[in-house]
Amino acid sequence: MLAPLDDSYYMKKALQEAELAYEKNEVPVGAIIVVADRIIARAHNLTELLTDVTAHAEMQAITAASNFLGGKYLNECTLYVTLEPCQMCAGALYWSQIKKIVYGAVDQKRGCTVMETKLHPKTEIVGGVLEKECGEILTRFFVEKRNLN
Repeated sequence: MLAPLDDSYYMKKALQEAELAYEKNEVPVGAIIVVADRIIARAHNLTELLTDVTAHAEMQAITAASNFLGGKYLNECTLYVTLEPCQMCAGALYWSQIKKIVYGAVDQKRGCTVMETKLHPKTEIVGGVLEKECGEILTRFFVEKRNLN
């Protein structure tokens, strides 16, 4: 029997994207966007590769999903991201009117909840899905970075 397509299933897909970022020496954050149980966008951080501070996984995913749907509103979509969105990404998610945001690890310094960033009033937010796994890849990345310097 097939496993249900739940938040953990999709977060594992976002973690695969985080691994791709890790392999590219990017901060390992991955994101996917889902509509009607179908993944329509996959993305990971590309800030180093593109030399663009706005090239966060969420921003890349929003653009890909909007292109796929042919419109700017994602009000039937769910974003799965391995790290709680920052203020910039939360602002873009606000304007996209995304239906639901599911994140893994909490960003205690720059996360949208700690910064009290407003989301669209209809956006549902769920945190802590596969939090341990999502946090481990980030910890590994930054420990390795510190040991190289």
